[in-house]
Amino acid sequence: MTDTAVDLASLLASRLCHDLLSPVGAMSNGLELLAEEKDPEMRKRCMELLEQSARTSANKLKFFRLAFGAAGGFGDNVPVDEPRALVDALVGEGGRITVNWSLGAPALPKAAVKVLLNLAHIGIDALVRGGTLDIGAELRGGASEIVIRAAGPKIAFDPAVGQALDGSLPPADLSSRTAPAWMLHELAARLGGGLQFALSEDALVMGAVLPEG
Repeated sequence: MTDTAVDLASLLASRLCHDLLSPVGAMSNGLELLAEEKDPEMRKRCMELLEQSARTSANKLKFFRLAFGAAGGFGDNVPVDEPRALVDALVGEGGRITVNWSLGAPALPKAAVKVLLNLAHIGIDALVRGGTLDIGAELRGGASEIVIRAAGPKIAFDPAVGQALDGSLPPADLSSRTAPAWMLHELAARLGGGLQFALSEDALVMGAVLPEG
């Protein structure tokens, strides 16, 4: 394994830990409050917060298992209902983003699902004030075609993430924030495909074409 591959694995692990820190921390705080609280109504409220934090943690773990991991338990193709459920669960926690789906195939190759999930996550991160996330995917001419459009009143998109997507970010400049996008570029390049993105004041559009490996 190369030094860059080791660094990438470490940075992806850091990103996963960062995203899980908040809901897991909330669970810890909730348990402490529950141990001290005597009022029945407040204890009920603590239990509701614990359930919400546990659900958020589970949703994030399921999402990153498929977005970053080897997708064990699936064959060469993954039913599209799986990534759809993961994105819907992740977005549903906040209620600020509406997701629209257009899926033209019942299943997609594992690599395409990984790209779809990570691009969707970049789109979710960009919608800091909420908005609409349009996700499309289909198989055409022996390749998976994916498009993600995040539109809202404010788009937050780190230029370094864009550099990671188009391959212009030096490996030495990788961070936990840019590692997922860099992983996607490397994956697409290995398959002979490519990624692209376009940023405007109120929308971020990302696309991928991935030939079947």
